[in-house]
Amino acid sequence: MKHLGKILVVFLLIAGFSNVNAQDHNNPWQVGFGINAIDVYPTNSDKAFAGDWFDEYFNLSDHWNILPSITTISVSRYVGDGFSVGVRGSLNRIDKLGDLEADDLSHYAIDGTIKYNLVKEAAFQPYLELGGGYTWIDEIGAGTLNGGLGINFWFTDNIGLNLQSSYKHVFEDYGVEHFQHLLGLNIKFGGTDTDGDGIYDKDDACPEVAGLEQFNGCPDSDGDGIEDSKDACPNEAGSLDMNGCPDSDGDGIADNVDDCPEVPGLAEFNGCPDTDGDGIPDNKDECPNEAGPAENNGCPWPDTDGDGVPDKDDLCPEKVGTVANQGCPEVTEEVQAALNSYARTILFDTGKSSIKAESEQVLADIIGILKQYPASTFKVEGHTDSTGSEELNLRLSKERASAVEQYLENAGIAPDRLTSEGFGESKPIASNRTADGRRQNRRVEINLIKE
Repeated sequence: MKHLGKILVVFLLIAGFSNVNAQDHNNPWQVGFGINAIDVYPTNSDKAFAGDWFDEYFNLSDHWNILPSITTISVSRYVGDGFSVGVRGSLNRIDKLGDLEADDLSHYAIDGTIKYNLVKEAAFQPYLELGGGYTWIDEIGAGTLNGGLGINFWFTDNIGLNLQSSYKHVFEDYGVEHFQHLLGLNIKFGGTDTDGDGIYDKDDACPEVAGLEQFNGCPDSDGDGIEDSKDACPNEAGSLDMNGCPDSDGDGIADNVDDCPEVPGLAEFNGCPDTDGDGIPDNKDECPNEAGPAENNGCPWPDTDGDGVPDKDDLCPEKVGTVANQGCPEVTEEVQAALNSYARTILFDTGKSSIKAESEQVLADIIGILKQYPASTFKVEGHTDSTGSEELNLRLSKERASAVEQYLENAGIAPDRLTSEGFGESKPIASNRTADGRRQNRRVEINLIKE
């Protein structure tokens, strides 16, 4: 009895230091202490002192053996899904064997238990218990198989009243089958609250950081009523419709996603304004007060010659031209006539496509004209008189036109601006019957293809 009392004191100290806000899955440890009663009568055994099953089951005065002190101590641990495992020790004095008197026999028992709560984490908590153990009557011991039914009435999350009745079957013939009834207090403890916020770790969604019960233990650092894990700006008070962030400029765009949080702006520009309305936000517009395209960083394109064609598209940025001719002046009839006037004076070696050296100046003049019209394309046409075969004349005209084209390209005229074609004797401009007519027909022309 003295040892039992010491053990009880230790358990009470442990329970006293435990947190009072507990639940089974948070406070896995449980100690219990109380009184027990031994009844050997309603066990239907073959012993002379036994009666039928549950006969006079509640006959406390005639059949129950009770010591008026703490005679039971138990320890158990919650393992999940309503199950607990534990150990129980008890003592008693047997002076009643059914209706017979006994010679004040000592009774000691140690039992292992497996308990299942039929109702989990409730104030009224019935349970089933199975187990086994060893029981001594005086100095004689025997193994037992136990089964019981009990109820816990929890006054608080930690402390409750326990009532249980168990049947113990004894494996040895000399043993005595009996019922053991228990009445006592249970205390739960062992919960962990790492962050000290009063919410146990198993129920705390943020066990390492002190928080609030309304947010399952998670904090609300800025006090805006939105827990930090759902607050896009946990250190700045904001509104729910802004995901917890402020909107300093009142443009309906939260500061954390507003590129211009101090100036009201547009959602399409992440909260920045577009003062000149050119579709480029001011923070990216090099000319915020003057509309311009994005390709020029929001500034208007320069037009040096003022012909309505921006310099970037103007092939002749310093000469007034037309939009149709990409900003360059258009080739006039006078210019076209001058080109052909020069081209017809280009001389070739007789019967060949090689250009004579004395034609270099006239070719230079042609090149000068072509460079003034970089947006225009031209065709170099070769013609012959009717001397010789038609086949030979066609080939020679093509070769001479190609030779002039190649010369111009080598001098810097872009190849995509020139084509060449030979027509032989098919397009005379004078009679081939006279020497002067044949001289005029042996010619090169450079004609405008398009503007």
